[in-house]
Amino acid sequence: MTKTGLPPDWLARLRRALPAVPNHDPALWRVSNRVLATMPAAQAVMPATPLAAAVLVPIIDRPGSPSLLLTRRAGHLRHYAGQISFPGGRVETGDASVLAAALRETREEIGVEARFIEPLGYLPDHVVISGFRISPVVALLSSEFALQIDYSEVAEVFEIPLGFLCDAANFQPTVRVLHGVEFALNDLTYDGRVVWGATSGMLQALRAVLMQEP
Repeated sequence: MTKTGLPPDWLARLRRALPAVPNHDPALWRVSNRVLATMPAAQAVMPATPLAAAVLVPIIDRPGSPSLLLTRRAGHLRHYAGQISFPGGRVETGDASVLAAALRETREEIGVEARFIEPLGYLPDHVVISGFRISPVVALLSSEFALQIDYSEVAEVFEIPLGFLCDAANFQPTVRVLHGVEFALNDLTYDGRVVWGATSGMLQALRAVLMQEP
């Protein structure tokens, strides 16, 4: 394995290292990929009691060329209009769990049924200024899945090679001012699309699991 290449045992690493249940401890909450507790200025503008949300981080199981499936949100939406994200949304009262919410939102947004999805585990919770605590569910997506996109919520669906994450140089430092606070973030640019904020933070967390030594 090269320093920046996708490890050949990437799937085994994910199965072994990802927690089987989400951990909602506020001491572990992240903003982008930094722990919120270490960011006093950010703590001042972040919600004290954010609403629970969940996203699916789907890795398409293609032999030799696994890829991540992402969406670009519709431009008219109230939250994150036009931004790149994973399928997901707020955990509703009828959802039995974070996983159930992620699967429901995935079905509603892009039409992928649960039978094509194998959950692998959870990344750390990410919090966002809009008032949500997002729990990312990493999952293996069968290549036999079919899309049925709800264009009222999703403008497009696209893929990023999983190996692209493994080169740390693909994450470029940037600074954004949100609600009057400067946030040091890392943007990921692929094929002209810029992934930033919580989604980029989740990708960095996923990279950390992929690249850690067994």
